[in-house]
Amino acid sequence: MQTSDLPDLAHTHARPTHWLATAAAMAGVIALAGLVQPDAATATDPAAGPANAHAAAAPAPDAATAAYPLTCTGVPTAVPKTATGDLDGDGRPETVAAAHCRAGSGTPPHGLYVLTHAKGGTKGARVVATLVAPADALSVGGLAVRDGIVTATLLGYSSPDVPRCCPDKQETVEWRWTGGTFLRTTATDR
Repeated sequence: MQTSDLPDLAHTHARPTHWLATAAAMAGVIALAGLVQPDAATATDPAAGPANAHAAAAPAPDAATAAYPLTCTGVPTAVPKTATGDLDGDGRPETVAAAHCRAGSGTPPHGLYVLTHAKGGTKGARVVATLVAPADALSVGGLAVRDGIVTATLLGYSSPDVPRCCPDKQETVEWRWTGGTFLRTTATDR
């Protein structure tokens, strides 16, 4: 048998005391990690300061609480689509809602409205702008708010002969708050 030129490594054999010491050290590290926690995450930008902290935390207006300028004689109002976002750059979100009178059949025309919180701190939402009037005989197929721009897919009819169940025209449009009003343009790919 040939002897090794290396020193005897008898201390490398694991014994129960080594395992116990390793387990105790690991338990200590885990316990210490549990005590040290990062700061809680917030949705506000710390650089924005306290003036905008409340605005970022404010919820968007609830579309179900608004009184829409619809004439729904004897039938309730439906709000099938909503989108929220800060449209005017004031740090508070607005809600854009597509609303219509519930119809028994067909596709009732939608109104597309911008909502903000009710005045004077009262609960509810109020309509501050009409983007699409029900008299335009359009319905809203898609609705989104991104970077302060409202994008909607409007569905309509090419003639009175087209059944009211099946719109045959489609247009995607955008609105952006400019100069104190919502300016409508044809949607662009971004």
